[in-house]
Amino acid sequence: MRKTLAATVLALSASLTVLAAPPAQAAPPVLRLPEPTGDLPVGKTDLHLIDAGRPDPWVPERKVRELMVSIWYPARAATGAPARYLTPRESELIIRSEPRLKDVPADTLAKTVTHARADAPALPRKGGWPLVVLSPGMTLPRATMTSLAEEFASRGYLVAGIEHTYESLATTFPDGRTVTFEAGRAGQTAETGEKVARVRAADTAFVLDRLARSKHWKRLVDERRIAMVGHSVGGQSAAHLLPTSRRVKAVVNLDGTYNPQTPAKPLKEPFMMIGNPRHQPQSGGKDGSWDQFWPHVTGEWKRWLTVTGAEHMSFMDYAVLLPQLGLGEFPLDGERALRITRTYVTAFLDLHLKGKPQPLLDGPSESYPEVRFW
Repeated sequence: MRKTLAATVLALSASLTVLAAPPAQAAPPVLRLPEPTGDLPVGKTDLHLIDAGRPDPWVPERKVRELMVSIWYPARAATGAPARYLTPRESELIIRSEPRLKDVPADTLAKTVTHARADAPALPRKGGWPLVVLSPGMTLPRATMTSLAEEFASRGYLVAGIEHTYESLATTFPDGRTVTFEAGRAGQTAETGEKVARVRAADTAFVLDRLARSKHWKRLVDERRIAMVGHSVGGQSAAHLLPTSRRVKAVVNLDGTYNPQTPAKPLKEPFMMIGNPRHQPQSGGKDGSWDQFWPHVTGEWKRWLTVTGAEHMSFMDYAVLLPQLGLGEFPLDGERALRITRTYVTAFLDLHLKGKPQPLLDGPSESYPEVRFW
């Protein structure tokens, strides 16, 4: 009886110890981007470019404009380490900017699983690959368009994602410096919108010049076939660049509100804008800028599309990364939203840069009932 009682006491004590122990911490999330669907392996490299002829427009004491540019490209083979999504410091600044992520390890975004291989040997092509320039939204690093970049590269495009310095929450340079957001701290006024458009136009022209002068990249770029795809302010800036650029032949605006609401000249080149339902005609949205801008798109080929259930972040990586971080689901599943974006933008590029007919862009599709044509 004594042994039984003693055993019971010991067992109860052990149980209480287990109950009192702190719960094991959940493993940090491993974030993953959707795989590209094209046939070609993808490589990626980062370029540090310095425009010595232009002081920085946002931080005047910087006497030169420095840019980080990521290049995604068709590779000979999927060899080498996976390309890094963000640096640890960039990840930390972005994670810590969101109070709801206070318990998420600071380097979580830096560990995001990508599908390009760092500095893999490029696959050459006679005449070069068509070029797609990517411009991200305000405060967002170029990395947030990786899902699109990897998709385009896997389908036979060279892609240049431009980090517009001081317009991102965090930009790390090769010497270890990480600079933060400075542009438009006073608010997104019409004047700020005009300046952002001018700055990004100058950044894009400079990057295209440098690629054209580079012995390595010149042979990989078909300079006759260049398009630009921008998200948010990147999309509106690309739209404002189009009528004044001799190089960019076509533009896609992904959910970018126009500020200013009219371009300096009518847009005559192929143009497509894809947005959330608040951008449909006369939707009663707070800005109505798409209604104001559309009459100035005068070219023979233009499309105005909205995606039912989409939100502002549905057109780039955050569509899948935010739910993985526990920040809630979008009305339209993130994987589905990115599939739609990839499919329609690739169709646009294939039509206007490669001359391949795209019936998908002629009207509504049973395969994509969320997409509405206006």
